[in-house]
Amino acid sequence: MSETRLRLILNPRAGSGAAARRLPLILQTMRKLDLRFEVARTTGPGDATRLARAAFDDGVDVIAVVGGDGTLNEVVQAWLGKDGEPQDGPELAVIPIGTGGDFKRTIGLSGDVDEAVCRLRAGHIRAMDIGVMHLVDFQGTDVTRAFINITSFGIGGVTDKLVNETPKWLGGKASFFIGSARALLRYRNASVCVEVDGNVFVDGPVFNVAMANGRYFGGGMMIAPHADPSDGLLDIVCLGDMKRREALALSSKIYHGDHIGVPKVSTTRGKRIVARAAPGEPDVLLDMDGETPGKLPIEVSVAPARVRVRL
Repeated sequence: MSETRLRLILNPRAGSGAAARRLPLILQTMRKLDLRFEVARTTGPGDATRLARAAFDDGVDVIAVVGGDGTLNEVVQAWLGKDGEPQDGPELAVIPIGTGGDFKRTIGLSGDVDEAVCRLRAGHIRAMDIGVMHLVDFQGTDVTRAFINITSFGIGGVTDKLVNETPKWLGGKASFFIGSARALLRYRNASVCVEVDGNVFVDGPVFNVAMANGRYFGGGMMIAPHADPSDGLLDIVCLGDMKRREALALSSKIYHGDHIGVPKVSTTRGKRIVARAAPGEPDVLLDMDGETPGKLPIEVSVAPARVRVRL
């Protein structure tokens, strides 16, 4: 590992500045482990993607993301070529410091910095899928985005928009709780049609639909308890036409993954998902790993075993 070329992509603002504050500890631990590394710092939105693509071009062996789910999502965009086609790249590692921390739960990281850095040295490699989504951004442009964790639409997109307006110093769970509460008051169930592998899965009003590669979203909700990021499939979980009180009653179950099989919750698995809003429906916002990249319609496919993750 000492001869491996490792580049940290650091979002110094992640976790309300916690990533920058913890960097000296991270570097100290890496030096103790005789890791050869470089540090690249982001300076604004989208910068992590640029830095990751530069790492590809520079022949880096491992990219380690120091930040939250949003930073990780930006980095994963580098696994798409300029025409949106999936491409191979370096190994990927995660040193999770951020607001939500959902992907770390799926891959079994506690959030302890020493643990994450030690896995850089002694961890094994697991090939993981990514989702590739064609969508419409807020400027009306057709774009292609990748995700390694979860994309959803419905109240999830509204929640992300509001969470990103909430002060991050409150912490991940508090930020998501406040954002979710505000979204619950604002959101009205959207009428959509969702097809999975050519078959209609949903046609009508929904509270939320998640397309899951990982298991957690929303700051620790286990929305897809059986999702496996290495099985070549996405788990699709639909929370149907629920009233507010039904959604509130379900929320505690979702944190523990106990909502599967509850009335108005339906699930399936597939490789290709097409979703669109019903005619006349207001914009249905997307949630992609804690960010809001655009709105329906979307077309999602799976790129199997695309990213080699160091665990």
